[in-house]
Amino acid sequence: MKTSAWLLILSLSLTACNAPQNTTVSPNSGDTGATAQPVQSQTKSKLTVVTTVAPITNIVSNIAGDRTQVKGIIPEGSDSHTFEPRPSDADLLSKANLIIVNGLRLEAPTEKLAKTSKPKETNIYELGNNTITEAQWIYDFSFPKEKGDPNPHLWVNPKYAEAYAKLAAKQLTQLDPEGKEYYEKNLNNYLQRLNELDKVTREVVASIPAKNRKLLTYHDSWAYWAREYGFEVIGAIQPSDFKEPSAQDVAKLIDQIRKVGVPAIFGSEVYPSKVEEQIAREAKVKIANTSDDELPGTGSANAIENTNPQHTYIGMMANNLRIIAENLGGNPQLVDKLNTTNVVGPATTANK
Repeated sequence: MKTSAWLLILSLSLTACNAPQNTTVSPNSGDTGATAQPVQSQTKSKLTVVTTVAPITNIVSNIAGDRTQVKGIIPEGSDSHTFEPRPSDADLLSKANLIIVNGLRLEAPTEKLAKTSKPKETNIYELGNNTITEAQWIYDFSFPKEKGDPNPHLWVNPKYAEAYAKLAAKQLTQLDPEGKEYYEKNLNNYLQRLNELDKVTREVVASIPAKNRKLLTYHDSWAYWAREYGFEVIGAIQPSDFKEPSAQDVAKLIDQIRKVGVPAIFGSEVYPSKVEEQIAREAKVKIANTSDDELPGTGSANAIENTNPQHTYIGMMANNLRIIAENLGGNPQLVDKLNTTNVVGPATTANK
């Protein structure tokens, strides 16, 4: 009897040891009043945030870090005003937990696709519309008021980039409350970098002779930057229909450049045009290309995937400052003290 009892205890112990340690208890299939709950994975999958242009992708991913997956839709070097989303983008949008766009009618085709593809509960958040009021909108050469669309390029102004970062952190925290401290830490680190960019920008502008603080660009993307830092935008080569200017338009621009006396005009990395070369040649001024939504060099706009310390939003603006200073009589060496690296990701570690 003692032997039988001992064998019974041993059998029960082995059965207990072989039982799975992580079991999920599902509702009784016979209980028709119960609602089945989804089984929670041991590893929580990352939330997906979809963004649009590269500068916004870079700003948002510096806050999101490795806690949230950030995917940019609009490829660098594309015209964000006319970019038509691909079929694969609809699939990405259908999986998005949050969609962050610039707004101010910049990404109309992308927003249209997002509204028809996204899950019902997924929010489309417009950074620009939540940064400035309609009274602060700027209408200009490429964006005349009669067309109805304001200039949407707020992020070129580092002060508005700060607002974008704060708004992104708020949206990420609402989506993922458990990550609040993580997002706050990344935001504070990133705001320090943006504050330094603002400071250096003011120093560079101060080094440029007052008579040269005028901009004529190909695409009209510097309006909010100019308003912030005391520059005057005297014109844009690209008309409001985003086509090449007419011969009459070109002649007027040449006359204007001669009259104003600026030493240089600025083309665009995204909008290559031989017209700007013709204008510079006939007006006898220098020409250089700036960028408003293409990050310098090669790399990923997503900070977590990027290994190039220059391929960042701050890197883009630092490059622009050098170009403007070099061509308008300022001091480009002031830019050298800027740290252009992301605050998260592999490039951050490599730069330490």
